Amino acid sequence: MKVVQFISRLLVGLLFIFSGFVKAVDPMGSTFKFSDYFLAFGMDSFTGIAFPLAILLSTLEFTVGVALLFNARIKIIAYFALIFMLFFTPLTLVLAITNPVSDCGCFGDALVLTNWETFGKNIIILALTLIVFFGRKKIEKQETRLEQNLLLVFSLIVSIGISTYSYRHLPLIDFRPYHIGANISDGMIIPEGATADEYRSLFKYEKDGIVKEFDESNYPWQDSTWKFVDSEQIKIKEGYTPPIHDFSISNEIDGDITNSVLLNEDYSFVLVSKDLSKINKTSHKKIRELSYFALENNIQFIGLTASGFSEKQRFKIEQDLPFEFYATDEIQLKTIIRSNPGLVLLQNGTILNKWHFRDFPKVEELKGDLAAHSITKHQTLNINLFIISITSTLLLLLVLFSWIRIRYTGAKNR
Repeated sequence: MKVVQFISRLLVGLLFIFSGFVKAVDPMGSTFKFSDYFLAFGMDSFTGIAFPLAILLSTLEFTVGVALLFNARIKIIAYFALIFMLFFTPLTLVLAITNPVSDCGCFGDALVLTNWETFGKNIIILALTLIVFFGRKKIEKQETRLEQNLLLVFSLIVSIGISTYSYRHLPLIDFRPYHIGANISDGMIIPEGATADEYRSLFKYEKDGIVKEFDESNYPWQDSTWKFVDSEQIKIKEGYTPPIHDFSISNEIDGDITNSVLLNEDYSFVLVSKDLSKINKTSHKKIRELSYFALENNIQFIGLTASGFSEKQRFKIEQDLPFEFYATDEIQLKTIIRSNPGLVLLQNGTILNKWHFRDFPKVEELKGDLAAHSITKHQTLNINLFIISITSTLLLLLVLFSWIRIRYTGAKNR
């Protein structure tokens, strides 16, 4: 039984850590998901708490997961884990039945599950959590209360730190189809042989004042006394959906320019703003400088937004901008970049770089090969992440060595 409890605790802990981490690296993604649920259930007034709720959920999941993994304050943490699962398991059943939003968002964009898959997953986790909960008093602890509390504080700091960095800049790890290095055109391709959506056709006919529905199996082909009223198609099976869909670039003047942008062999700067009325005002000057730099160097510069025509024209005139804005679906804009505004560098439809408005490059940095500049930046970032990973690993090993030495010395003295 101890082995079962041990394995259950590790599995639940790892799942909580993974779920909390993938939410922490993309807090805006969780915010959008909470907002979608609030709107779907007619709770529009709650959208204002979507962001703090996203931070709270990822922090709790990550901290509970770490505590379960390292067996810290297990008697209290087991209660948190059980309450968490007892709340979310019935909730995901309701979501599976009503299906207000197709993707639950429980693992962010790292692992997309349907609502029924999420409910099934939660049933398994709940069963494992119950094993941990009922066996919590039998688990022996060696570490002191202080050591356990320090581990919980460390977990809180790490999770909040990741969320803060990812919110103020861009997600630490980008799981979305618009990540750096992705080709937008390739992401829209449906592979040969992929399953298509399946529909069932319903026909409404009227006879003697009675309206009846028919389908292909009982359609009244030979009875001319039935009078056609209406028809509809119901999707009965979801087919293959490419990672990138509903992506287009158009406006009232130029029409659809999606292909010309994605097939442009030169560089293209794309300013992304899901809502121009909510654009960060500190970015205005940077946008103007970058757009005039692009104009002077014959580099394409366009804006993508879901705002209306009048809003686009007003913003362009007020900020004295030399480029045009084009319409794109708001969901796609929020998926492309978690910043309002954000900047994307394209070449042949491939995303070479992305910037949060706080990190917009200075004009001086772009006077050269833009691809080389982007590669250098990514190499520097990868080196920094590598150094942080090595440092963190060494610190963990040092803590582990110190813990083993203390335990060994204590056992020897006894």
